[in-house]
Amino acid sequence: MPEIKSIVREQVVSASPDSSLTELAELMDDEDVGSVVIVEEEQPQGIVTDRDITIEAVSRGEDPTSVTAADVMSEDLVTVDIDSGIFDVLRTMEDTNVRRVPATDADGNLAGIVAFDDFVVLLGRELKLLSDVVEAEIPPYEHT
Repeated sequence: MPEIKSIVREQVVSASPDSSLTELAELMDDEDVGSVVIVEEEQPQGIVTDRDITIEAVSRGEDPTSVTAADVMSEDLVTVDIDSGIFDVLRTMEDTNVRRVPATDADGNLAGIVAFDDFVVLLGRELKLLSDVVEAEIPPYEHT
């Protein structure tokens, strides 16, 4: 079974739990991402998404300069081993209703992140390869 190593993003945007939501929003904007993994001593502790910032702070009138990542991050962080199979990770994402999953190495350190979008891109590539095989075996379509 293919492993997520083949699609995991190794350059993970991360921050510390004491980072303000303003800092996280600026980081997301600078890095063009929708989430930041919150780490302590290289180990993922939580994740903050752009939606978390909007729902947990902005919509409630909180001051995003004083609210921290620790205040809004998901505390029941779902992670997967970097050697996990693609289907196992998809099952984990489905079972836990998450779209982004940090991957960890054998020591529990952050090794990458994989998102639902990465699987969509992978599926698109695989379908393109399959369609190329099919098209190579059938006569060309004649259009009238």
